[in-house]
Amino acid sequence: MKKANLYTLAFGAAIACLIVFFILIGTGHISNGGPAIILFFLLLAVGFSGSATLKGFTYTIIIFAAVALALYYPAHFVDLNGYKLSNLITPLLQVIMFGMGTSMSVHDFAGVLKNPRGVFIGVGSHFVIMPLIGFTLAHLSGFQPEIAAGIVLIGCSPNGMASNVISYLAKANLALSITITAVSTLLSPLLTPLLIKLLAGSFIEINVLSMMWDIIKMVIMPIGAGLVFNHFLHGKVKWLDKALPVVSMAGIAIIILIIISAGRNSLLTIGPLLIFLVLVHNLLGYSLGYWSGRLFRMSERDCRTMAIEVGMQNGGLASGLAKGMGKIATVGLAPAIFGPVMNITGSVLASWWHRKPTNREQAETVTLT
Repeated sequence: MKKANLYTLAFGAAIACLIVFFILIGTGHISNGGPAIILFFLLLAVGFSGSATLKGFTYTIIIFAAVALALYYPAHFVDLNGYKLSNLITPLLQVIMFGMGTSMSVHDFAGVLKNPRGVFIGVGSHFVIMPLIGFTLAHLSGFQPEIAAGIVLIGCSPNGMASNVISYLAKANLALSITITAVSTLLSPLLTPLLIKLLAGSFIEINVLSMMWDIIKMVIMPIGAGLVFNHFLHGKVKWLDKALPVVSMAGIAIIILIIISAGRNSLLTIGPLLIFLVLVHNLLGYSLGYWSGRLFRMSERDCRTMAIEVGMQNGGLASGLAKGMGKIATVGLAPAIFGPVMNITGSVLASWWHRKPTNREQAETVTLT
């Protein structure tokens, strides 16, 4: 069977599973719909992987499958023979951050010297706009304190590597994006705990020093090890270079699976509103980030970078911090939702901007004509 036929068959089977799921809902048997909706997302992911246009959404669809799995069968992902699976979050995050480090180099931090103004505006906007939006939404939400604190937590987190991929696809300034991500990550052990203490201290008790140490061991040390690996062994262990991105994506999926399983009951109660608030948080981050670039008269490419770097957060780190607080089922919910949401909106934004020329491209077109 040709691959094209296989992908088409996957799409057809996915639609069939979705129809079965809706029939079960209509007949009052939604509790039996787990296999149908999980298979729908998995088959849809297979179909998307064969489409040049939709391929970028494949991983996000797999995340939705993980969320559906957690909602229908949470007991399987809370503990295993008495071992709490939430204990896997920290080592998984360390592996993910190590993978992030292997894709970076010291030259990424040297970008500060090349464009200090852009880096200062990007990092400053990120650590001002997103925490304040999170603080505002948390107070307006009416959620119990620990869930509201999770909204603040994701807002106070640094950028993640996903922002660099989206910047590349959106024809933004990739070099600036990488440097902002690197610098915000480097500053996170100091800024993230202090901002959370300032903005979420009224919701829950925050131990600043403990959180600083958590970030150092979950982020700074693994990234440092990754930088060393990249410097001495990059390209020499090819199987590891290829495996790390896959392992990182699988790690994020497992983290989300564990968090959603632990917080299932809360999520079923406040899920729609929490998803809406997370979406608002993300979209306002893009909008205000873009206009912060406009305010400082930055180029179109740099304004796109500002939007993406401000609006996209390191949800894995926020989840790890929630685990460190012992509140993965409540504080960890907003970070777990933010990741899939920002991947969808970021992909859509990148697709839209990819088709719109930047000022530099327009100038080049005029020159050629």
